[in-house]
Amino acid sequence: MAERGIGRVVTTAAPSPGFIGEGHTAVAVLDAKDFARNDPFIVLMDDRVDLEPGREAGGAHPHGGFETVTFVVEGELSDRDEGMLRTGDVLWMTAGSGVIHNEHVVPLGKVRILQLWLTLTRSARWSAPRFEHITRDSVPVRREPGVEARVYSGSSGSARATTHNYVPVTLVDIRLEAGARFEQELPDSYNGFLYVLEGAVSVGADRTRLVTGQVGWLAETESAASGASPVHIEAGDDGARLVLYAGERQGVPIVQHGPFVGESRADIVRLSELYMTGKMPRISELAAASV
Repeated sequence: MAERGIGRVVTTAAPSPGFIGEGHTAVAVLDAKDFARNDPFIVLMDDRVDLEPGREAGGAHPHGGFETVTFVVEGELSDRDEGMLRTGDVLWMTAGSGVIHNEHVVPLGKVRILQLWLTLTRSARWSAPRFEHITRDSVPVRREPGVEARVYSGSSGSARATTHNYVPVTLVDIRLEAGARFEQELPDSYNGFLYVLEGAVSVGADRTRLVTGQVGWLAETESAASGASPVHIEAGDDGARLVLYAGERQGVPIVQHGPFVGESRADIVRLSELYMTGKMPRISELAAASV
């Protein structure tokens, strides 16, 4: 079985001031302008927040036409409607036909989160909004010597997540001790990347080195129609922590404007009108209905 390596390496910029203001910095890991290359991933932001006690992190805002996947790397956030998000939790939200969320979010001390924007399949683009709170303790874990891999979506070895997906996605938080080796099998049709949070790793037969803050995009495969290939990862002398994101390309061009994603300008206009006329539901309503 051919081994899958790294096709390109991106070094992210240093954290810059975020939209919340003082106490918020962010790293743009993925840019929506590169979607054709990064499909099915639209945006990935690495946010670091340290606000005074009780201060809300932004306010209510809309989304539509895609999904957000919020992974709490460190810290805790209190949300009136979505509940408490703790270290290692993921909130997987389908914005779909449109929803307003983050109405009352308060970070509790220092917080670091990764927020991914993920496209939807053409057939599910305007699905009813929903959210799934995946707690750290509920996530299947793959453990091997020197390895702890938490599987939030898809599978790794015998560990398989039950997360609801429209687009097939593998999301794994990988912790490696010094010199530890890890193998992840992925469908050849998947596009994907590794984002190193701590330490350094070597990937593939050519041992491409990735260090903290770097993104390693998986090389394209010749047999993209079917089959699967392994990705081999080895930690450096100080160990490593990295996140794997991989998913099925959708091949559907998108138009993105602010918090909305569609397949045409008309989609963006329609979502904007729904929001401006107060016809877009709120996450608080969905949360109340699920109780």
